[in-house]
Amino acid sequence: MEVAIITVGDELLAGDTVNTNGNWLATQLTERGVAVERILSLPDDRRTLADRVADYGATFDAVVVTGGIGGTPDDLTMEAVADAFDRRLVVTDLARSSVRRRLAEIDERVPEHDLAAEVDIEAEAALPEGSRPLVNDAGLAPGCVLETDGDAGDATVYVLPGIPEELEAMFETIAEEFAGDRRSRYLYTVEPEANIVPALEEATNRFAVSVGCYPDREAGHNRLQVTGTDEDVAAAADWLLETVDASETPVSREWGS
Repeated sequence: MEVAIITVGDELLAGDTVNTNGNWLATQLTERGVAVERILSLPDDRRTLADRVADYGATFDAVVVTGGIGGTPDDLTMEAVADAFDRRLVVTDLARSSVRRRLAEIDERVPEHDLAAEVDIEAEAALPEGSRPLVNDAGLAPGCVLETDGDAGDATVYVLPGIPEELEAMFETIAEEFAGDRRSRYLYTVEPEANIVPALEEATNRFAVSVGCYPDREAGHNRLQVTGTDEDVAAAADWLLETVDASETPVSREWGS
């Protein structure tokens, strides 16, 4: 399963907010064997986002979009996803009741704010036509899942909140929909990176794997990440253990000693 992640928000591009959502989602998907092929940050621009969602939807098995949902003027993600697949925005009974229930719960906790009198429920609950609402038990605005086929290609697009705790809670409700056979195995070596380049190249040629080498100078070793299917990863990792001075437990030594 190949997935693209799109994180939305001018604040991400300005550096005002650290993009923890992209990292968190990539970790969750990778742990489930999914190949994360793209992580892209986009501004709060409806046309730009619609074009990229349509493009990624035609290229990958799924697209996960996080951020830009809600009722403020810069929350344009739902409109953009609807544009990407020529859908209208509509309000379902489930989405509407979800927003009303969450407003009631919030007003009960902080009655002095009287959010129910201020929030445009229809705007908060509007989702692309034909999408499946995702209830936001940690926030207010619902997310959605849109499955489509047509000229833009087959696509499953997941739209999730940008607030981290809301994103994480909502993702847990759909986590089982992501699965793949991609696995990684980690090896550690104190050999200089330049010394092991031929072995790493041969490993990728011999086996259907990718091999990344990530120097950690503080720890004093190189971490090798062997990625592929279970069988290929096992064969490649075993070959590297025989070929390179490496182990499956972290090692530490001063560089150059």
